[in-house]
Amino acid sequence: MPNICVSKRSVLTLAVIAACVALLPAVVEAHGVSGKDAVYLQGLDGRAIIPLMYLGAKHMVTGYDHLLFLVGVIFFLYRVKDVVQYVTLFTIGHSLTLLAGVLGGIRANPFLIDAIIGFSVVYKAFENMGGFKTVFGIEPNTRIAVLVFGLFHGFGLATKLQEFALTPKDLVANIVSFNVGVEIGQGLSLAAILIGLTYWRSRSGFLRHAFATNAMVMACGFLLIGYQLSGYFLTVP
Repeated sequence: MPNICVSKRSVLTLAVIAACVALLPAVVEAHGVSGKDAVYLQGLDGRAIIPLMYLGAKHMVTGYDHLLFLVGVIFFLYRVKDVVQYVTLFTIGHSLTLLAGVLGGIRANPFLIDAIIGFSVVYKAFENMGGFKTVFGIEPNTRIAVLVFGLFHGFGLATKLQEFALTPKDLVANIVSFNVGVEIGQGLSLAAILIGLTYWRSRSGFLRHAFATNAMVMACGFLLIGYQLSGYFLTVP
């Protein structure tokens, strides 16, 4: 009988992927605007700067798809200047499409947009694993990719708000407030992620486990794609 050796890292990887599979449907549903927040938005009449800033921050902090992408973006960024540059590109992208989607009435199927967002997670994890250079022999322009995917992430945020018949009264001020809240939530989340990454990088096992970690991030991205495409094909008449 052959000897089968299963490392602790392999067991952990499988456990995380299994947890993602089990929890994904509930988490995906939770990422939308629901419950009291939905009731509040539906009954909104007039300017509500602080509440919408709170909702924007809350949406980003609980936005697992946005955060997974940002983890991939900053995973190998060691200089603060580089982190600021890439996050700024992402911010420009998602701010443009969030505002254009809601204020300009530009619409798209939310399942397809969220599937592309899931693909952005796969893309960045694959790049971090050296996949493009190894498989295709190319080095993609990461800055352009972050900006372009930022546009889709912002559109994803817009589709969540487009589910509600928002009153046109003070709509610009309210959506700008929501976007500011998104940036606040993003800043808080990034700070926590950077603290965790900085500590991990100081440990000897960081580079040794970097590939497996990005493989898990990629697996979660594929699960997001599959879930969203399933929703698309099940809802298309």
